[in-house]
Amino acid sequence: MRKLLKSNCILFIIMLLFSCKENTKQVDNLKYVDPQIGGIAPLLQPTRTRMHIPNSMVRMYPARKDYRDDQICSFPLTVRSHRSDAIFNFLPVSGNFPENQVPVSAWDQDLEIASPYYYSTWLEDFDITVEYSPGEKTGFYRFNFPENTTRKLFLKALSGINWKMNDDGSITGTESFDGMNAFAFGVFDAPGVFSKSGENTWITWNQSSRNKIHFKYGISYISVEQAKKNLENEIPDFDFEKVKSAARAKWSKVINQIQVEGGTDAYKRTFYTALYRCLERMINISEDGQYYSNYDGQIHMDNRHFYVDDWIWDTHLALHPLRFILNPEIESDMISSYIRMYQQSGWLPQFPQLEGDTPPMNGFHSTIMILDAWRKGIRNFDINMAYEAMKKNALQGTMVPWKMGAACELDTFFYKNGYFPALHPGERETVKRVDAFEKRQAVAVTLAASYDDWALAQMAKELGKSDDYKFFSQRAKNFENLYWKEKGFFMPKDKNGKWIDIDPKFDGGMGGRDYYDENNGWTYLWSVQHNIPELQNLMGGKAAFELRLDQLFRENLGRSTYELYARFPDFTGIVGQYSMGNEPSFHIPYLYNLTNSPWKTQKKIRMLLNTWFKDNIFGIPGDEDGGGMSAFVVFSSMGFYPITPGIPVYTIGSPLFSKVTINIPNGKKFVVSAPNCSAQNKYIQSARFNGRVLNAPWFTHDDLINGGTLELIMGAYPNKQWGTDPMAIPDVFKPQ
Repeated sequence: MRKLLKSNCILFIIMLLFSCKENTKQVDNLKYVDPQIGGIAPLLQPTRTRMHIPNSMVRMYPARKDYRDDQICSFPLTVRSHRSDAIFNFLPVSGNFPENQVPVSAWDQDLEIASPYYYSTWLEDFDITVEYSPGEKTGFYRFNFPENTTRKLFLKALSGINWKMNDDGSITGTESFDGMNAFAFGVFDAPGVFSKSGENTWITWNQSSRNKIHFKYGISYISVEQAKKNLENEIPDFDFEKVKSAARAKWSKVINQIQVEGGTDAYKRTFYTALYRCLERMINISEDGQYYSNYDGQIHMDNRHFYVDDWIWDTHLALHPLRFILNPEIESDMISSYIRMYQQSGWLPQFPQLEGDTPPMNGFHSTIMILDAWRKGIRNFDINMAYEAMKKNALQGTMVPWKMGAACELDTFFYKNGYFPALHPGERETVKRVDAFEKRQAVAVTLAASYDDWALAQMAKELGKSDDYKFFSQRAKNFENLYWKEKGFFMPKDKNGKWIDIDPKFDGGMGGRDYYDENNGWTYLWSVQHNIPELQNLMGGKAAFELRLDQLFRENLGRSTYELYARFPDFTGIVGQYSMGNEPSFHIPYLYNLTNSPWKTQKKIRMLLNTWFKDNIFGIPGDEDGGGMSAFVVFSSMGFYPITPGIPVYTIGSPLFSKVTINIPNGKKFVVSAPNCSAQNKYIQSARFNGRVLNAPWFTHDDLINGGTLELIMGAYPNKQWGTDPMAIPDVFKPQ
């Protein structure tokens, strides 16, 4: 009997050990990623069904308008930028298609398979299934042709493109755009015949060829020889499944850096797809210790990776801060790339693209991004050169929207008077530098410059430059010059210092660009992240500030939605006068954490996530902008948000999951534990951080990266007292 008991005990222990092992097995959350989410935009730009390795040079997107488009025009070898600009386009064709025509094909949405690492679609007009899997500087297509028919590949003729077939059957391509060249080298696993018909180029395989034809290729911005070398390094054979498996492994690693428990599958699909979107840009264009930079037209020998393709107006708010947590090493290379661009071109870029800086929108927000990185411990870049660049932009660069270069008379006026001058309705523009469509955006420019100047002042303080600190701290208060107290909005002034009395809801022409930018005065009322206490003072104090926030979410449009969208097509995801679909709004619902009602942040964040970020084809309420909006979703779903980039503090919202674990690169873990969190239980009843009572909705970046656990007890109704302790507000958010 004793032996039997001992045997059963051993068996029980073994079973328990196996059970524990099974329970601790990490779930591969890559299965939740759906690149089709958001594939139809509310008004402007949809998300793209994009296949690529995280932050890699080659990105593939089938050429079509959006998910509703019935036809695919072509497939690219890669795209130049996040939005599109496909290069080296082609389309497989079967049958007796006339070679003097340009082919397109219908496709079937229900037969398309899309994941970050693998793509497949059926071309209806040619009965061809196209498969694809990406490398970093390479890609691999597999064409599944029908039997007993001619098999062809159409190489699209575009301006500046040249295709050539080599004696060994490989092909090379050169495509020119915006003053630079891209190079391609490709190999097929079956010999084809190269021919031209007018401007059209074709590769043909006879009917006796096998039905599956593989095509692998390399891309370079240096030379054809380098493209070939990239291909040989990454894809030495014709094993499609091997490339697919390697791509999947790379995605699995980064997606599973964050593990969530609880929540619905729909929440997980939205969350992990948003995380995938955050891993597209910036892209690394370094090739074997060298890179071509169109910022000076030179090839540079440099073992440090060089990154391009960023829209800092969109990405400084949440995408860069997210990467400061998940991959600070890559982020330091990205910032170093900004600095090298400054050294090569003379200006710190705003929208650094492959072909050079394109300065859309307004503001020098790369200054904010660099300060935020520095204060979060990212130091592996030349801070003195960075400061030189930031200061040059601030003192010598023009603030005219969508322009880059030396200051003009409007900037001189700003330096002297502390605001960007606006024109009266109907007044003719006299400054040639101002874009005819983008206009002056006078209020938005002034507010953006105030935040940028604050960041520059703080950076000066970090570096012990006291005179610069005082000078730029004073300029950081310029937002006060445009607050019209009687109106309760930031409003425009003319060159004589007189107010221009407009309707801040609707005036300013297309997108409000005469005075604001893409959004109206209600959005820009809150664009003072760097000095929220003073913004509260301007509004009459904390209580008045809270009432104004309430009004924002309740204020009527004052006109039909049709009329509003005709003028403000970017103003989407509307709740009252709040626009979830545009980046300047991201921090606004978190501002309740600086009032006596932090519970309202919890309420609003849950409502906004549940309303506007569904796990379906309509699941993005505005232009996603290559991770800009998706990073808001990632942060907010985890339960916290960086309300002011440049201040290394996070404010707490309402998590979607009962447990979130971030595996930090330093080997530590940060956990948000909310065990009774649910669709109804969205309100925080009490909180602890690493076991100590937490009476305020805040924690620091050091708290996060040093590892720890934020414990949230959730309930169905708000605890209106939690988080209201005025002494617990971080000093940086207290009146100075």
